[in-house]
Amino acid sequence: MPVTILLPRAMTNYVHPTERPGRLHVLIVDEDPAVRSACCEIAASRGFAPHAVDNGEAARNLLRGNSVDILLLDLKSPAGAGLGLLEEVKMLHPDMAVIVMTAFATVSSAVEAMRTGASDYLTKPFALDELAAVLERAADRKNVDLASRQLRDKLRTEQGLGNIIGRSSEMEKLYRILSKVAQTSHAVLILGESGTGKELVARSIHAHGPNSAKAFLPVDCGSLVPTLVESELFGYVKGAFTGANRSKDGLLASAEGGTVFLDEIGELPLDLQAKLLRALQEKEIRPVGATHRVPINVRILAATNRDLATMVEQGRFRKDLYYRLNVVSLRIPPLRDRREDIPLLAAHFLERMKKNGGQPRMLSDAALRTMMEYPWPGNVRELENSLERACALSSGSILHSGDFPTQLQDFHIHSYRTVPAAVEIEPRREVGSAVTPLAELERQAILDTLRRLNGDKLTAARLLGIGKTTLYRKLKEYGLGEPAAGL
Repeated sequence: MPVTILLPRAMTNYVHPTERPGRLHVLIVDEDPAVRSACCEIAASRGFAPHAVDNGEAARNLLRGNSVDILLLDLKSPAGAGLGLLEEVKMLHPDMAVIVMTAFATVSSAVEAMRTGASDYLTKPFALDELAAVLERAADRKNVDLASRQLRDKLRTEQGLGNIIGRSSEMEKLYRILSKVAQTSHAVLILGESGTGKELVARSIHAHGPNSAKAFLPVDCGSLVPTLVESELFGYVKGAFTGANRSKDGLLASAEGGTVFLDEIGELPLDLQAKLLRALQEKEIRPVGATHRVPINVRILAATNRDLATMVEQGRFRKDLYYRLNVVSLRIPPLRDRREDIPLLAAHFLERMKKNGGQPRMLSDAALRTMMEYPWPGNVRELENSLERACALSSGSILHSGDFPTQLQDFHIHSYRTVPAAVEIEPRREVGSAVTPLAELERQAILDTLRRLNGDKLTAARLLGIGKTTLYRKLKEYGLGEPAAGL
């Protein structure tokens, strides 16, 4: 039987002790002075700063000028006034945690309160430890929510945190989920195409999680042969196989409270999937060649560019392991779905190259336009590699389309040839015109291509999609005659 909270009447006019910075403020709203006093005492003993009033109007007055983190609200008020106050609080203070108290012990009152926005409830009479437990749960949720908001704001505003760059709506969605899962120890399945930055996301989750001081150990399941993956994960004992001259701890054991990142988990063979599932369920492993088992304490983050749900249907990935890993899933958007982040990413990579000993570089308008239109099948990794290549080949501080890899140059030339004449392309600063004439664009495309090909006119004509005779005629119109010397 729960213990009814009843304290001496001398406690009725309880005044909370001097508040310390960082304490969570609890407002108790209840008509019964004994309950108010008891709740204040329990809250204060748990490190909260309690305030108590006996009616809804007094609560409204207090809330207008004070910051309250947790509301402990009696629903017994006449004419449903308690529920009305709950609705007002959730509308005006959506981040406030609300715990409702009811003496009716009915499912309907609790359900209605939870539907309105309450985070927890107590049924009177309740035990002292019940009250303490719900206050602690509310405090934990508040702290997690606060940490999540701070991390989300940090991810959004601090360009380059963990090398995750982006302010697009797609990245905002990712930040919201990432900021929450980072505060937990749940398994996370990170999905995305190659080059989207799955390992960066995994490292960010670990770095902002509760065990960030522990090890982060990545394993590429796709680049190692199955026997090596098994040895990496589970370890082995001396003499387990040829060349095993000493015992070695597996990553699942040596992480010890840290994180193991299983990259390309979709490449893991079925027999190893079964061993991994057993290890995660039983929280222990058996090293290769050993007869004993070793306990493990590790957080698992997994990533893949494959469709694991389809692989499960096809019998190529274990369903039970899929659900074990997919407690929370994060899908990283491809670069083509967040093109507005391309200038930010480019600026970040160019700045990093400058810090590593390179000279300051800028993108020409035409090069940036091509980058914004290019589909980037290799995603952020392809973007970074393209900029590195352009910096290596460029002879000046401005990166032009011709400095980039072939696939971007071909896309640049194709876009020149297909752009409608009425579309504004790029200001010609030397003339002051608002648009570049189509004939000038054609001339630039031809000369850029010939420069890139060291004057190879036959190859240039083929890439440009024009005949050899047409190319010679155009060069003559440009006054180049025998063009090799002028290039």
